[in-house]
Amino acid sequence: MATEAFGAGDGAQETTTAGFRADVMEASLRQPVLVDFWAPWCGPCKQLAPALERAVKAAGGKVKLVKMNIDDHPEIAGQLGIKSIPAVIAFVRGRPADGFVGALPETQLRGFVERLVGPLEDEGADAFLVAEALIGEGDLAGAEAILTDLVSRDPPLPKAVAELARLLVEQDRLAEAQALLEGLAAELAGDAGVAAAAATLENALRASELDEVDELQRRIAFDPDDLQARFDLALALNAKGKRDDAATALLDIIRKDRSWSDDGARKQLIQFFDAWGPLDKATIGARRRLSSLLFS
Repeated sequence: MATEAFGAGDGAQETTTAGFRADVMEASLRQPVLVDFWAPWCGPCKQLAPALERAVKAAGGKVKLVKMNIDDHPEIAGQLGIKSIPAVIAFVRGRPADGFVGALPETQLRGFVERLVGPLEDEGADAFLVAEALIGEGDLAGAEAILTDLVSRDPPLPKAVAELARLLVEQDRLAEAQALLEGLAAELAGDAGVAAAAATLENALRASELDEVDELQRRIAFDPDDLQARFDLALALNAKGKRDDAATALLDIIRKDRSWSDDGARKQLIQFFDAWGPLDKATIGARRRLSSLLFS
């Protein structure tokens, strides 16, 4: 008879060698079954379990999760050639169909389950859309409250983290944005949207240390070859949302001296592209101008 596993949450069933045929093989004729091979002494197993259960829960009943303690029941793991845990094997129509070893990041876990059953539910999607609408209406406080809630969830919603960081940067609350991003787990910090928000913050932090735009423009008018002033101007303009002008300042440096500051202008322009996003009009226009400049 199946029992609840140590460390297993709602919907995770513990099976035995005797119960494996009914709990897994026969059950997989009706729906995919994930078997999580674990042991009480395995730290990564404890790390994987709650994230795997969340991914299964998001599948809305389309997939079943079964856990097997290999210390108590080593036979099945041995037959499947499992030599390291945690290991997860997906059974479909009575046969192993897919699997992985190790404690994967949550985004990869969701992708693994989605390969079996299709797109998963996104519990924070509706709330995120409301937050975006509030930003469009100018209700920044209301949007911040929703985004903060989404960020406080376990796990945080990556796009909410990125949007909250950008919202804080736009309000010149740079220390708060920095604290938010520095406290993230490594797998979340690697999300493309979060990385773009981090680049936006870095640009804002650098711009906050620069002279004002008018003073920088005066320096350039006095000495057109003051490339550092042009570089600083690009950062300052970007901080004020003048993306096209910021790109122009960097392109002017590249046109005058490509090698300046170890190709620093081009590298900074690429960072702008990362922060603005590939579909932003300023990115598209500046990327085209950069290509023309480099390859003409």
